[in-house]
Amino acid sequence: MSDQPAFAVTTGMRRRAAGQAAAAQPERRLGGVQVRRTAGRVVEIILLTAVALLVVSPIYWTIVTSLRTPAQSFSNPPAWIPTHPLWSNYSAVFSNVPFWDFLLNSFLITGCIVIGQMITCCLSGYAFARLRFRGREPIFWAVLATMMVPIQATIIPVFLLVKEFGLFNSRTGLILPVVATAFGTFLMRQYFLQMPKELGEAATVDGANQWQVFYRIYARLAGPPLATLGVLAFAAYWNEFFRPLIFLSTPTKFTLPLGLVTLQGYLGTGSVSVVLAGVVLSLIPTLIVFLFAQRRLVEGLTFGSVKG
Repeated sequence: MSDQPAFAVTTGMRRRAAGQAAAAQPERRLGGVQVRRTAGRVVEIILLTAVALLVVSPIYWTIVTSLRTPAQSFSNPPAWIPTHPLWSNYSAVFSNVPFWDFLLNSFLITGCIVIGQMITCCLSGYAFARLRFRGREPIFWAVLATMMVPIQATIIPVFLLVKEFGLFNSRTGLILPVVATAFGTFLMRQYFLQMPKELGEAATVDGANQWQVFYRIYARLAGPPLATLGVLAFAAYWNEFFRPLIFLSTPTKFTLPLGLVTLQGYLGTGSVSVVLAGVVLSLIPTLIVFLFAQRRLVEGLTFGSVKG
């Protein structure tokens, strides 16, 4: 009889120990998961920092070199922090080339291209997404196939057409060939496909025609994707060099990237620092556009990614 209380006490202690071990096991699992999440977060931050440094380093090097003398630009080992910044390189840009003319030409050409693409690609994207007509799919795939053809393969036919219409050495000759693009059409079509078609059907029942359905409903919902298309087009054609080099011959009509090449001088005898100062100045409009359109750009890139 005396062994029964001892046995009961031992059994109770074993049960409590088992209960404590069972309670501690989820805590250990939770702690292990937390450690793995923290380690993954640290690795993610390290990788993103490394990628950011790779992207920012050339820009920083351009800014630093633009504040040096030409002799200091090729010093070895290179100095990452300028000790005596030479701000006169920036004033030399304005005195050596008609910088404001180049800037105005770039704004006019790029602005017209961006506005033209936003209009034409919005219309064509809606047509391929919502309208029903014969040959819609083959025509769309034919348009999409043009994205696989590099510009170097089509530049000669386009140049001959531009010259035949009397648009050579003009801003219009740079604008018209790219006022509509296959990429913009594809981008807008995908966005319109994600929009609910019940909105258009309800408007049609209320008596709206196809143009009213597009203009009053779908076009007004397409603000974020249009902003995305506009920012991407601005960044692409603001920095364009190849087509202006082919289509323009008068220096007063040069765009900014093409005009900055003249800072190199004859056979590249110009100052490298002055050239890079001009490059830094040409980056400012693009940065301003990205800063002002950042929210719209993020909305456009994430449009339709979350449902419900």
